[in-house]
Amino acid sequence: MPEWSAADRSWMSRALMLAERGLYTTEPNPRVGCVLVADGEVVGEGWHVRAGEGHAEVNALAQAGERARGATAYVTLEPCSHFGKTPPCADALIKAGVSRMVAAMQDPNPQVAGNGLQRLREAGIAVECGLLEEQARALNPGFIKRMQQGLPWVRVKLAMSLDGRTAMASGESKWITGPAARADVQRLRARSGAVVSGADSVLLDDSALTVRANELGLPSEEAAAAAERQPLRVLVDSLRRVPLEQRFFREAGPSLVISTSAEQAADDYLAAGSELLAVPGADGKVDLQAVLQILAERGCNEVLVEAGAGLSGAFWRAGLVDELIVYMAPRLLGSQARPLMQLPFESMSEAMDVAVTDMRAIGQDWRITARPIFPS
Repeated sequence: MPEWSAADRSWMSRALMLAERGLYTTEPNPRVGCVLVADGEVVGEGWHVRAGEGHAEVNALAQAGERARGATAYVTLEPCSHFGKTPPCADALIKAGVSRMVAAMQDPNPQVAGNGLQRLREAGIAVECGLLEEQARALNPGFIKRMQQGLPWVRVKLAMSLDGRTAMASGESKWITGPAARADVQRLRARSGAVVSGADSVLLDDSALTVRANELGLPSEEAAAAAERQPLRVLVDSLRRVPLEQRFFREAGPSLVISTSAEQAADDYLAAGSELLAVPGADGKVDLQAVLQILAERGCNEVLVEAGAGLSGAFWRAGLVDELIVYMAPRLLGSQARPLMQLPFESMSEAMDVAVTDMRAIGQDWRITARPIFPS
């Protein structure tokens, strides 16, 4: 492992902060930042804004111009070495004459996977990799998982009362949490490639599952950019119970309905502005793993599941959840209210553990972030 200086760490931290500016806009691409440093000063910096536009390295080089020659490039992800919608960034760094390149992590994309680093080394550039890698990986969990496993990173979001209830017995749930928590959920939607819900939730809440700029709690320019790229809205509706007049179908933006059968109905959904896919499982219900594979093939890095106890529990029981986010409100809904997830355990031996990774106040509520510990 190379010996990195305090200055190296500082410049890479700056590159990571730049990468985070693409949190809501880069899907299906990863979030990447780049800082060019010469004689202890920044001569150029940039980040990837959205797919099809300049990558972080190209944007930083454009700012630096001739000052890039002999500079050190700090990049949060290995520079690409293949032609996609834009030319290879490794070639751009070579042409600009940088003398050293420090990457936070190797690109998990099989089309790159070390080739960019090798190309730079062959051009005589000093190459180092692994600086602040943990922080870099945390920026792109979905891209990494999609490249390595062909599946997106799945977050299940739930809101509950202090006594662990998510809705009244009637299904009424507006609103358990306060406005700050609801804005936080909007930001989770904005960073996701797809938002998934079930028929019960859409029918009870008349959910749209859209990102709304005025509810994000972000500066106006950032909010507008985040809301411009709407996530794919996915409705899991095995029996096609949700009528096409529902708000879900009236909202603009891409939407997909997953059912167990699409016979003689696809054209009706298409006329309503939505795609209908049949993804039946062996149990007669929707095959959730196959759904996630389809979403990954469509470029979805991160998927947010905003559903009721039934569908959320189904994702959990299938071992498909990477992260659980629970908003806990300081109120009691009572013993007749609905539980957090449908997990019909009967003994303590069946109980599932989670690793809490973060807990913080969000307005009047608490947000608990946890990773499941599935049995090996």
